[in-house]
Amino acid sequence: METKLYQNRTFDTIDYSDKYLSNTEFVNCDFIGCNFSKSDLSYNDFLDSTFKNCNLSLAVLKNTGLKNIKFIGCKLMGVDFSACNSFLFSMSFEDCILDYSTFIYKKLKKTYFTDCSLKDVDFSNTDLAGAIFKNCDLSSATFVECNLEKTDFRTSRNYAFDPSENKIKKTKVSYTSLTGLLEKFDLEIE
Repeated sequence: METKLYQNRTFDTIDYSDKYLSNTEFVNCDFIGCNFSKSDLSYNDFLDSTFKNCNLSLAVLKNTGLKNIKFIGCKLMGVDFSACNSFLFSMSFEDCILDYSTFIYKKLKKTYFTDCSLKDVDFSNTDLAGAIFKNCDLSSATFVECNLEKTDFRTSRNYAFDPSENKIKKTKVSYTSLTGLLEKFDLEIE
């Protein structure tokens, strides 16, 4: 099957929910107000593209390439990013809802998460070295066997992780959130 190519295009308010799209490459495209909820976007490639105010909740991304992608104001609930193609995998998130999503075993070095809701997100075995979580809610997010070296959590809230189960050299945390790092010890901190 031949791959379709779209370059330098804008896709505005397209409803692609519950549909299947494959063998398509999008280069330098903008998706604005599009609905991809429950879509199967497997085996597509997105390069240097932006999703703004889109809904990708429960979208299937098996072997999908996400290379230098910006998500702005998007809803990405329950998305399994761990199924994506790892080659050149890179993205940033601003003002997004990523609750219940999964990034297991992904490399997210220096990824920016700004003003995002990341409740119940699974980051197990993820390389987040140098990532920045700016003003994010990380309630019940899972960090197990992660590389959190030089990761910046200082302006975020509700994060908790076990320092003995993660690489944390030079990790930046706020003084007020230290209790989230000591949870397993069942201390009474006053």
